[in-house]
Amino acid sequence: MKKLGLLLLPILAITLMLGGNAFAQSSSTLGGDNSFYFVTYYSNANTTGAPDSVLRLINDGGNATSAPEGVENGYLWAAIYVFDDSQEMRSCCACFVTADGLLSESVNKELTANEFTGRGQISRGVIKVISSSSSDPTQPCPDPGLRGWQTHVQGTSNIPEKGPWFVTETTLADSNLSRTELYNLGTLCSYGLTLGSGYGACPCTNEDYDF
Repeated sequence: MKKLGLLLLPILAITLMLGGNAFAQSSSTLGGDNSFYFVTYYSNANTTGAPDSVLRLINDGGNATSAPEGVENGYLWAAIYVFDDSQEMRSCCACFVTADGLLSESVNKELTANEFTGRGQISRGVIKVISSSSSDPTQPCPDPGLRGWQTHVQGTSNIPEKGPWFVTETTLADSNLSRTELYNLGTLCSYGLTLGSGYGACPCTNEDYDF
């Protein structure tokens, strides 16, 4: 019995050591992930009788890399890129989001209202968002801290893009950002804003206003 007790003591000590290391590792990783690139879609935008959809973004307040001296939490910008269903970028912008702030962007009134060619009336497509430490959408600097949701307008009839309508909301899809994609988004935005001569820069809503 004494021999068994002597054997159990080293096993117990090793277990406690491993458990302590595991706890230390899990504690050091608390606070989420390092995601900074998100995608979603919009549908039935600028459609008669259909409600508007909204892109909502928050700054989780946990990033201090972009904070000015003396500021505890980081400043971030949502670099937003709007595509139509022909895979063409139609507008872009970088909207400021303070720590713990909420940014709400209307798809109809903002994200698709001022597109590069001035033709307007985009009904469906893709929205890409980079959590960025840069205020310039043509040169985004990925920096984690933003989280987002998008409302989606769906038709309930058998006729495409006809009401009655219902609205759902989903989190933005967490995606992988390659160097090529990062370069392409910034370059396409730059070309569009330059050639658009004032068109294509989506306006940013004040944080204290929610649709």
